[in-house]
Amino acid sequence: MSRSQEELEATLQIAKVNPEDLRSTVHCLSFSSEFTSGDYSLMELDDTLCKQIEAGDSLVIRGDKSDHAVLCSQDKTYDLKIADTSNLLLFIPGCKLPDQLPADQQPLSVIHCEIAGFSNHYWELRRCRPKLKKLKKLLMENTYNGPENESESSQETSLYTTEDLLSVIQSSTEELMDHLKAIHACNIKGIWRLLDFDYEMKLLNHITQLIDSESWSFSKVPLQVCLQELRSLEPEEMIEHCLTCYGKRLMEEGGDCFALDEDKICRATALMLLQNAVKFNLAEFQEVWQQSVPDGMNTRLDQLKGLALVDRTSRPETIFLLQTEDLPEDTQERFNTLFGMREKWTEADIAPYIQDLCGEKQTIGALLTKYARSSMQNGIKLFNSRRPLS
Repeated sequence: MSRSQEELEATLQIAKVNPEDLRSTVHCLSFSSEFTSGDYSLMELDDTLCKQIEAGDSLVIRGDKSDHAVLCSQDKTYDLKIADTSNLLLFIPGCKLPDQLPADQQPLSVIHCEIAGFSNHYWELRRCRPKLKKLKKLLMENTYNGPENESESSQETSLYTTEDLLSVIQSSTEELMDHLKAIHACNIKGIWRLLDFDYEMKLLNHITQLIDSESWSFSKVPLQVCLQELRSLEPEEMIEHCLTCYGKRLMEEGGDCFALDEDKICRATALMLLQNAVKFNLAEFQEVWQQSVPDGMNTRLDQLKGLALVDRTSRPETIFLLQTEDLPEDTQERFNTLFGMREKWTEADIAPYIQDLCGEKQTIGALLTKYARSSMQNGIKLFNSRRPLS
């Protein structure tokens, strides 16, 4: 039954409450005949997400049956976690907030509302890293090795558009596109493909040999001339893609140019040398590496952060391939793997392999404090596992 104004005033009088101390508008609640507790879920959004929703943008929940669901906006990924509350949360369509009510006036006015449902928990969002490890594995199923190696069978299986990838990768659109760029993926006729590494090195070699023969500066490679000179060897779009992967486009009056990145080219050359060797004598590797890069470029070990690891305890010193992308995405599993490979690490050695685990406003030091313990050895700070490894 709905309360009348007289009943409200009588209730306040019995409770010895002065009506003048209250807002003049009263919500009178009753349960709807279609009341249910299972048809609604609540989600707590921050101001940024609220504004995106109000502007007409979408939030998407992504994940396979075996995945822990995440929620994605256009540019961020969030973990979805259930938070319980001791206060019962009521769903009341038509309920007005204080700023939606008329100015206080007497006598009391009554708004009758029905409770459509309730909940004692809500979904809480926490910013997380996108789960991108699966991406490269999917694209490696069908790598691109030049137009002459494309067959009908390769065009029929394991091909992914942007929409296909978003349906299986737990990531926002912007984070996915940024990672596709980072791993040198190429969009060929609407399909995302990874270039076969040997083919990518072949393209890069064509470009660097042309630069050498034309005596161009690595900081100013003319795009159109480069495409014209190499079009008989490889498709123009592949040459331009390679320039984009290993350089930065510059807008010049005489036409676009590319400034090649010395560190990226040296790093790719090191990967080419290390990928077929279990371990490499460090001194010999550095000599061969320097000889393998284009003339005028200089190799440095700090170009290999997150790609290769130096073992200075062995005699002679060695270097071997260890790529961050091959390590587990889960933070604890990552540390377990690293400490399983090497019992004690310096911060300089381990930092490149945990940098990507840092969340917003989180530092490498904070991660090490949580997952490792430190000790001093010969004046050097070392980190080992905080928990026993099986």
